[in-house]
Amino acid sequence: MKKSFFASLMMLVSLATFAQPQVVAHRGYWKTDGSAQNSVTSMELAAKHKLYGCEFDVWMTSDGILVCNHDGVIDGIRIEDVPYAKVQYCKMSNGELMPTVAQYLREGAKYPHLKMVFEIKTHKNNERNAKVVDQVVRLVRELGVQSQVEYIAFSQFICERLHQLEPQAKVAFLNGNLTPKEVKALGLTGIDYHHSVFKKNPSWLKEAKECGLEVNVWTVNDEKDLIEHAANPYIDLITTDEPIMLKKILKGGKKNKAGKGKDGKKNKKNKKAKK
Repeated sequence: MKKSFFASLMMLVSLATFAQPQVVAHRGYWKTDGSAQNSVTSMELAAKHKLYGCEFDVWMTSDGILVCNHDGVIDGIRIEDVPYAKVQYCKMSNGELMPTVAQYLREGAKYPHLKMVFEIKTHKNNERNAKVVDQVVRLVRELGVQSQVEYIAFSQFICERLHQLEPQAKVAFLNGNLTPKEVKALGLTGIDYHHSVFKKNPSWLKEAKECGLEVNVWTVNDEKDLIEHAANPYIDLITTDEPIMLKKILKGGKKNKAGKGKDGKKNKKNKKAKK
């Protein structure tokens, strides 16, 4: 019991001492009434709660239209195998029509403080993957939202092509099978690995920082795990389905060593302790 309390206390001290990670809403802020994964509403809610970023998933139809959906199949239809007309009336779980990426980005542009973390899903072959990347980059440029977009992908091919076409863009690798040094050698800017990968390879966090890579960890939802990862000085971003919980955890760690809040005033508990 004492050991558990001490560990939690040390994590809170770390939260107050080190730079805090940013919050990325996994598939948007969807765990609330009226929202749904990858919906425009989930993105708008992430923006309104002033989160750093909103992650979303992208597929391309056979006629080159980019749409937002996690799974490659919706209503029994495989998205990449059919023209957009076959899926344009498919709905998300909250009743919204599945958005096109153009619609999603246009709405996201209304919230310039929000980063749109653009996951390009792996399509059936690299010829198809190349076409998807080319279409994505073209659309982002046309809409002028380059500064708001950060890219992630499980496909090494997709990541490398993104870097070739947009060398200034943030591109992070998701798959977890490359060391930070190998990712750096590809010219990418970050690693975005599942938390289990870092448990198996704890030295990768420090190695990534030494390589100058940004570190994102996903998908962290348990409160204890959120506290632990939030206190880790090597982690820059945390992707979670519980963004509001994480935001509260981070806010609770903003008191400095002198017991002062963000406004510089001493908190009441600290005063009482001195009496």
